[in-house]
Amino acid sequence: MLFNSFVFVTLFLPIALVAYYAAGACSPRLAALWLCTASLVFYGAWAPAFVGLLVASIAFNYAMSRAILAAAPGSRSGRLWLAAAICVDLGVLVRYKYLAAMAGALVQGWGLAPQGWLGHASVGVILPLGVSFFTFTQIGYLLDCRARIVKRPDALGFVQFVTFFPHLIAGPILHHKEMMSQFARPETYRLRAQNISIGASVFAMGLAKKLLLADPIAPYADAGFAAPAALDGWAAWGTALAYALQLYFDFSGYSDMAVGLAKMFGVRFPLNFNSPFKAASIIDFWQRWHMTLTRYLSAYLYYPLSMRISRRRARRGLPIGRAAQRSPTGFVATVAVPTFYTMGLAGIWHGAGLQYLVYGLLHAGYLTVNHGWRAWRSSRIEHAKTGSNEAPPAPAWLRVRHVASVLVTFVAALVAFVFFRAHGIDDAMAMLEGMVGRRGFAPNAWPPLDAGIDRLAWLRLALGRAAPAPQLAALLALAWFAPNSHEWMGRFSPALERASEAVPMRWRWSPSWRWTTVVVLMLLLCAAQLHGEARFLYFQF
Repeated sequence: MLFNSFVFVTLFLPIALVAYYAAGACSPRLAALWLCTASLVFYGAWAPAFVGLLVASIAFNYAMSRAILAAAPGSRSGRLWLAAAICVDLGVLVRYKYLAAMAGALVQGWGLAPQGWLGHASVGVILPLGVSFFTFTQIGYLLDCRARIVKRPDALGFVQFVTFFPHLIAGPILHHKEMMSQFARPETYRLRAQNISIGASVFAMGLAKKLLLADPIAPYADAGFAAPAALDGWAAWGTALAYALQLYFDFSGYSDMAVGLAKMFGVRFPLNFNSPFKAASIIDFWQRWHMTLTRYLSAYLYYPLSMRISRRRARRGLPIGRAAQRSPTGFVATVAVPTFYTMGLAGIWHGAGLQYLVYGLLHAGYLTVNHGWRAWRSSRIEHAKTGSNEAPPAPAWLRVRHVASVLVTFVAALVAFVFFRAHGIDDAMAMLEGMVGRRGFAPNAWPPLDAGIDRLAWLRLALGRAAPAPQLAALLALAWFAPNSHEWMGRFSPALERASEAVPMRWRWSPSWRWTTVVVLMLLLCAAQLHGEARFLYFQF
């Protein structure tokens, strides 16, 4: 079942809400049980066979969490329970997400005969929806049990935490501290009109982004990536832009819908998307794009490795922290190594193809350069404070530098998105060759008709005189200049983060007839598009 489906909006959601608050009026525990049941129904509507996998994963990880908590802090048995649980979780993930790709590589690359399990695996495996998200959510919980951040087991709270349907299949990646405490409060299960009003408004904004902005541009991205070697320069840039904007509004829309749905059930989610195309650096980009993934990677991959390297350097009498970053070897050890390790795994997390690894390593390179630039600038600033009389930059120059930084960051992200979307490295390189002008900038090479590509559409794209060029320009303007949902909502924002003050008070959302009319009109426009059920792009991860 999808958030943007007619069945979800008109049947599942109303029934789930009414029953939830009716049960909550009787008992919070009864409401929690209903929410778990509704979430399993929501998951099973897509593929009932995988409900068993989800339930088994939850039961196994909860049992392992109890075993880890029962072990003495710092004991060897606790480490063994944790290692065994993570191995099983990752084994399930490899089985469903990576086995087919690895078997296919063995068959094609090594010339092995596709017989037995190898032949069966190489034909592909159906990927359970959200398997990466619920697996990584539970691994994080187990690591927190080992660190004694989790104080005591709570079976019902754990099931709610993992299965809560607004985040189950495509995030955000939640932390148990911020969620299970909300599920434990009785007031969470009490009906409040404000929760419904705010949640429905944010949900409508997300639905509009998905149906009215992301989906209409998707055919152009799909057409271009179907035959990237046939695209000239204009078409290649148009394709890359179309996909970047499709992904931007698709993921932004999903994130808004998840936050809005959670608020309708009295729960607040962390912000997961905060206008990343406005970022003036790659570091800033990852603090705005898939923010809960960045938080997860930092907490469980980057910082543990970085701290281990720093402790090892300290034992050897080598500088650590900022002092280490002043030398090339120290910078590589304390910044570059943890960054490439973390982002390489982040790339593999997104998919089994080598193109995803390249995507992660590209961003690792970007982040390393960005950190190096910051370290160099901070050393210059410190030097200036100690005796230089250099005047500060003029405000106009600062604005120009900011715009240039945003453009450079956007182009860097765009190049990485090519690998993220392409069917393989060869296709990604073919797209990049088109973007740098290897096939010229005139519409003189067209994809074959049997590739399912509309020649007229690509002619319009190449010439830039009709759609989708105006669509791309309009969407880019929205991404760069328009406030996001968190900013529109202001102090009414349902996100856990501090309310934004970016939008003037008179334009922010408020519980008024004016905004009710706007939300109803958005929902009516979206209702006209509910005949199709285009999947969210992050569902495949």
